[in-house]
Amino acid sequence: MRIRSGLMALVVVLAGLVAGAGTGTAATTTAAATGSPYCGITWGSAEKSAGTLSTAPLIDVRTGRHDCFDRVVFEFAGPVSGYTVAYGETWTEGEGLPLSPYTAGDELLRVSLQAPAYDDEHLATVPYRVGEHAANVLRYSTLRDVVFGGSFEGYTTFAVGVRARLPFRVFVLAGPGTHSRIVLDVAHQWQQ
Repeated sequence: MRIRSGLMALVVVLAGLVAGAGTGTAATTTAAATGSPYCGITWGSAEKSAGTLSTAPLIDVRTGRHDCFDRVVFEFAGPVSGYTVAYGETWTEGEGLPLSPYTAGDELLRVSLQAPAYDDEHLATVPYRVGEHAANVLRYSTLRDVVFGGSFEGYTTFAVGVRARLPFRVFVLAGPGTHSRIVLDVAHQWQQ
């Protein structure tokens, strides 16, 4: 009797899905079952890239906690626009050593900035050495680590450890003054 009731329920559900396929009912049901985006965030987790190579050096890295996301800010002494950010293994610049063994977090965001972390005399403009932690992210909801991967031939790399593969966005801000910033925001979760 239980088997017959279970089969009948399955037939009714399948019939409803087939009947609703032409009217969009199935899509609506699926969207309702998955929940709404967390804080209205629809960024996704695919690779993001933009801009071109710049000579303005990186001078600071800082982080911030917000209601719906955690933030990493890379500040430069001049205009910048180039970056590539994606989930995956991150390697040190010039040497090609993996940073995952030294970066906290279950997932890694590979941050490649198209600007150096040194000036015209090739003197470092940030106080980090390759493999060092660039920020304290204690008590952050999403961020677990920010590790300097080095700077070579005008490119600077960071491994950003996060607790899971979550939506993120990247954008460029002008200022303060003649400086500019590349901003990375990582959402706290996918859905409400």
